[in-house]
Amino acid sequence: MSYVLLHQVATQATATSIAPGQVGSLMVQSFWRGLATAGQYFVPILCLAGAAMSAYRRHQRQALVANAGSGKAADALDGISWQEFEILVGEAFRLQGYQVAETGGAGPDGGVDLVLRKGGEKFLVQCKQWKAFTVGVTIVRELYGVMAANGAAGGFVVTSGRFTDEAKTFAQGRNVTLIDGPALLKLIQQAKAARQSGNKEPVTPVAASPKAVMQPLCPSCSKPMVRRTAKKGGTAGSTFWGCVDFPACRGTRQNQ
Repeated sequence: MSYVLLHQVATQATATSIAPGQVGSLMVQSFWRGLATAGQYFVPILCLAGAAMSAYRRHQRQALVANAGSGKAADALDGISWQEFEILVGEAFRLQGYQVAETGGAGPDGGVDLVLRKGGEKFLVQCKQWKAFTVGVTIVRELYGVMAANGAAGGFVVTSGRFTDEAKTFAQGRNVTLIDGPALLKLIQQAKAARQSGNKEPVTPVAASPKAVMQPLCPSCSKPMVRRTAKKGGTAGSTFWGCVDFPACRGTRQNQ
């Protein structure tokens, strides 16, 4: 399409005679015709290169998910870079029906690597590929603060390693889900199995903490519920259970 449009501009006829006062207009037309002449080849090549890169990235994501989904918990995350780990985490959430935007995790975003959107709500994800170290409470507190500053409905801290007991304790009662290596692999495997069987329902992330509160079912539609943070009214800032199918279903439960 870019070639066709630019080719039409590049092949426009040039005026053979110039009336007084039309020199400036002719120069502008010649300038744009020159750009179109070069652009009719450059722009399509740029588009094709972008399409090729997109196809490569898609193949890379699918390969990472396939390897993780078929591997064992002990070795499936070994040998991948931190960039690949972030891609893998993003694909795990895509399999659950989230829209995923990669931010890179550096700069004034507070270390947020992924921004998720679903049901009109925003969720923040921080990825830590720390195999030899445990993720402490400082990381979880940092994400919780960024969530509050950005009005996010929830957040996830995902690591290939483990979390300290202090980090798990801080996450309880707050809308922050901790996902360690085994929980991430289980999430990917469950999501893949659900998609392959034709089930489009999202898979609820498995919290890393063994003491995490059990997720209740929605009183209206019986689907799983997730923790949300009230943004308006007298209860602003407090957490409650909301249906994963929001806004189609508005069922809620109070924290117990």
